[in-house]
Amino acid sequence: MPIETKLTKLLGIRVPVVQGGMQWVGVPKLVAAVSNAGGLGVITALTQPSPDALRKAIQETRTLTKNNFGVNITLLPSITPPDYEGYARAAVEEGVRIFETAGNNPGPLIKYFKSKGCIVIHKCTTIRHAKSAQRLGVDALSIDGFECAGHPGEEDIGGLVLLARAAQELDIPFIASGGFADGRGLASALALGACCTDETSTGTRFMCTVESPIHQKIKEKRALRDCFVPDGETGIDVVLGSKEHWESTRGLTGGCRRRGSASGPSAESGEGDDLRQTGRVQYSRIQ
Repeated sequence: MPIETKLTKLLGIRVPVVQGGMQWVGVPKLVAAVSNAGGLGVITALTQPSPDALRKAIQETRTLTKNNFGVNITLLPSITPPDYEGYARAAVEEGVRIFETAGNNPGPLIKYFKSKGCIVIHKCTTIRHAKSAQRLGVDALSIDGFECAGHPGEEDIGGLVLLARAAQELDIPFIASGGFADGRGLASALALGACCTDETSTGTRFMCTVESPIHQKIKEKRALRDCFVPDGETGIDVVLGSKEHWESTRGLTGGCRRRGSASGPSAESGEGDDLRQTGRVQYSRIQ
């Protein structure tokens, strides 16, 4: 049975669940599965190596779902930044009308998206940042407690406190992010005033689904909620989801790479890890 909130109506979805932007994971197969199940799937733009590659990912997603989906663009400090404007332009030209921004000042992107009639969600880890984004004209906010994965901010404020403050101080709909991994979490988020839960920050719940592109051993180990464990050769086993991650941490990963093991979740996992199970994205599952 659909659950209607301000954001489900705004985003055109049946259930208040948003699969937020997970680097290397927000790919067409998973995005389409979430959208087909009634939530909002989100492609991560920077998973794609170029704006043209993002175009192809959007086109592929459209062959897999007729439902709405969005694109995440995360703005991070860099000596040589990606072509953010190119990614944004490519997505708009391909007909995407829902965007999630995160990271550095999203002002220029928000202005561009709004000029094209798009819906913009901005991800925040503090109420003051949320208010700034609200003033910039975003349509909704994703409020990330310290339980979330990825980039939890620097103030270590838990979601329970942040969501209660958000309900008091914000004038636009907001999504609860961080530690929400099942229906009980969704119910609590709605009770706190949120309009959706954002599964990118729930211990990356969707990483354990059949449609997720990560290795099966990593899915199984994440679902079992193991911690980092000692390794006789390197002192620690590290699980990373891509060749680029492996290469950048070669000194730590040699032992478990050769064994093909997945002895511990990556440091980017959120605190919803202990609630995860492996499975397929289905309407009945996320309902």
